[in-house]
Amino acid sequence: MPAGVTPGYDATMTDARHEIEKLIFTYAERMDAGDIDGVAALFEHASVANDKGEVVTGTEALATRWRKSVIIHPDGTPRTRHVTTNLVVDLDEGAGTATARSYVTVFQEVEGVLPLQPIFAGTYDDRFARVDGRWRFTARHKGTHSLGDLSHHISYVVTR
Repeated sequence: MPAGVTPGYDATMTDARHEIEKLIFTYAERMDAGDIDGVAALFEHASVANDKGEVVTGTEALATRWRKSVIIHPDGTPRTRHVTTNLVVDLDEGAGTATARSYVTVFQEVEGVLPLQPIFAGTYDDRFARVDGRWRFTARHKGTHSLGDLSHHISYVVTR
């Protein structure tokens, strides 16, 4: 065994975990930047579902859904910060599949209107597959735990 290599260390699995983590965190970055097309592109091979059983599949359908529902403020963003924590990734490298679960808390501040506060707390249950050598989302289920004031983030009334 080469010097400095930990027994049981698998660089392939570490790289895969990193790619999957990057997908999850890129979703938050793009959504907070108001990059709806960029967010939808992450789900090219995926469906997105919520607690109500609503499922949307495909880049165009997701982009349309988010454009209709996410309020974009004059600065071009939704004025949010998606914070993803407690991330656990389970890989089946041989099958080229993975799952991940995480917590998400969304904070929002709209100057002069809404002070900084959490507006959503929930979970992401994600599925991934290796497509053309790269890890891709294949499914996301967004679970709701707690709701705050979503009136400056979502264009419709959200209930559990």
